[in-house]
Amino acid sequence: MRPSRNPSLFLDPRISRRAMLRRASNGFGAMALGALFGGGAVSALAAGKPVSGPRLVAPQFGPRARSVIFLFMEGAVSQVDSFDYKPMLAKYHGQDPRKAIGKLEKTQFEEIGKVLKSPWTFRQRGQSGLWISDLFPHVARHADDLCVLNSMTSNFPEHTSANYFLHSGVGLQGRPSLGAWVTYGLGSPNENLPGFVVLNGGQIPSGGLDCFGSGFLPATYQGSLLNALGTPLANVVPTEKTALLQQSKRRLVQRLNQQALADSGGSDALESAIANYELAARMQVAIPDLMDVSGEPESVRRLYGLDAPYEHTRTYARQCLLARRMVERGVRFIELTIPMVDGYSRWDAHGGLTKNHGDNARAVDQPIAGLIADLKQRGLLDETLILWAGEFGRTPFAQGGDGRDHNEYAFSAWLAGGGVRGGMAYGATDEWGYKSVVNKLEMHDLHATMLHLMGVNHERLTYRFGGRDIRLTDVRGEVIRDILA
Repeated sequence: MRPSRNPSLFLDPRISRRAMLRRASNGFGAMALGALFGGGAVSALAAGKPVSGPRLVAPQFGPRARSVIFLFMEGAVSQVDSFDYKPMLAKYHGQDPRKAIGKLEKTQFEEIGKVLKSPWTFRQRGQSGLWISDLFPHVARHADDLCVLNSMTSNFPEHTSANYFLHSGVGLQGRPSLGAWVTYGLGSPNENLPGFVVLNGGQIPSGGLDCFGSGFLPATYQGSLLNALGTPLANVVPTEKTALLQQSKRRLVQRLNQQALADSGGSDALESAIANYELAARMQVAIPDLMDVSGEPESVRRLYGLDAPYEHTRTYARQCLLARRMVERGVRFIELTIPMVDGYSRWDAHGGLTKNHGDNARAVDQPIAGLIADLKQRGLLDETLILWAGEFGRTPFAQGGDGRDHNEYAFSAWLAGGGVRGGMAYGATDEWGYKSVVNKLEMHDLHATMLHLMGVNHERLTYRFGGRDIRLTDVRGEVIRDILA
């Protein structure tokens, strides 16, 4: 005898695709959700579609670095006052730059004053003899760990576009940032923390959160903003009175998500939202432990400057210490914004150069040196790549009497750890520090080199969008092989 059949359990041949997916939500929907939350990368890759959540991917070749810490000096540090020593500025101080230097390019504000020497003394540091000014006395003690790039250039003289260019390789809003590309290409070893974290010291850069965005990549790869002080992020502490109540809410939301995913027939945006929701739930456990530095030894706290009299030093010290703790937990890409020193002045010294740069350096110098020393003594510096950079440089002549205008034709950045040679300067500017003239570097070269150190070929890291395969370095960029250890 044949078993009885319930007609409602079988599909009517006239049924619509949407209705079929709705009826099958406990099957297909659960499969999709299960793929997202446990092995979703394998399923998605097998289906030939982009992966919506951070996944752990084998590098294309042996990586030297496993994590990146990006110390973003927003506002633009003056290269001729920090890492690019130019004695000619002292020799011709106070003279007309049109006569001393020659033809000048148009500047942002066109308030061209006299040739301006640095108010800080440059000295040769460490066994390498690297030139570093007294602006950074603590960092200078680690000269033999630094690879200074003195020939960086930007394509933009204005903060917002230059910030986008530094972060994404394009001077426009809406493209994936370097951190998003790294986590898209390599994933994250820690499923309880985001692969890309932005530690906010108080100063969101010009261009806003799009500097850390995922652009056309799935939203799971955008930077997660954590506040260094106060509550790290909203709702990290559950508001429900009991754990059982929160679990009931999560089960309800999960069922609703299953239904929505099934109804949509599959949506990258929805899949990313669901993955981010699940990550947020796990972060409620991981974040409080991460942010609690009370268990750190007093010697470590002093090393970073958590006991410093200057409040902004304490803020940045906490950021740098948290960055080290994230590296230990496997976070792939960590970016630090600067504290709110003197309001919104940043490193943007259009006037009052000595106070502006002096106060900003006072905030970050000791914490950065502490970070390098701490990573080194823990054996983590070799596998952690540190990038220190602003968005462009500043002019060797004054804006007005005691400031410096924007200069996209030359600026300094430095790398440390993660497979780069220490104690060296690469590239050179002219005798004024005005324009890059030897081994001129573009942003794409920096990005290509950083990806290479992470074990990724920048030409192969692509994402299909708008009818073509797009990459971080567009159609340019060369690995700077001379700086590789």
